[in-house]
Amino acid sequence: MRLSTNGLELTKKAEGFRNRTYVDVAGIRTIGYGHRLLPGESFPNGIDETQAEAKLTSDLRTAELAVDRLVKVPLAQGQFDALVDFAFNLGSGRLAASSLLKDLNAGKYDAASWKLLAWDHVGAREVVGLKARREAEFRLWTAPAPQRTAAA
Repeated sequence: MRLSTNGLELTKKAEGFRNRTYVDVAGIRTIGYGHRLLPGESFPNGIDETQAEAKLTSDLRTAELAVDRLVKVPLAQGQFDALVDFAFNLGSGRLAASSLLKDLNAGKYDAASWKLLAWDHVGAREVVGLKARREAEFRLWTAPAPQRTAAA
């Protein structure tokens, strides 16, 4: 499965574009659309939007593969999109260790969806941007699947 346009737009909106390196709320050096700088990676002249989108595409592919690897039950597109954004934002290790994934893989889709909302803190502090992001993921997760019409 691949991230949909809705999923991509959620990630781009939640991250926002920054052409210079910055430190995110978790203290991680970041650039573009939430690209975490790798060891030895440097952008002394910044990054343009085309470069940022290329980094985002690669980073999201890594998140997609992690979701594919970790989730053992069928997913609707919105559920997949929400999990890819979650894994992109927090890392696949946090998804792998979460009770959200445990519930999901046990077939408890509804319980798993509600657990998304708990991931809105950095340490003990609730972060408004993370709260909004988790709510957006929850809406994607719970959105009805598009109806297919029969060919006339």
